[in-house]
Amino acid sequence: MSAPRWIVHLPTTLTSLDEAISLTVALRNSLRHVTAIDFGEATLSEEDRQFVRTRVWCDARASGSARCLLRADHDGPCTRPDGRSR
Repeated sequence: MSAPRWIVHLPTTLTSLDEAISLTVALRNSLRHVTAIDFGEATLSEEDRQFVRTRVWCDARASGSARCLLRADHDGPCTRPDGRSR
């Protein structure tokens, strides 16, 4: 059995989903080099409804271990990290 993964809950003072998504994108862009963070699995929730989660990125497998970097529920084909469609 593998060791459990840990989730870091990081509360903010933001009051809109769009602002929270923008912050998540900025965190991914600035901390992309930190391999311990799995931004593809990032979800957002309201403070008092943490059991209702909104996925930020599609995260579908694009090829091999690469995952789609587009927003969840995007139109069109998934995009790999190298910019090509899968």
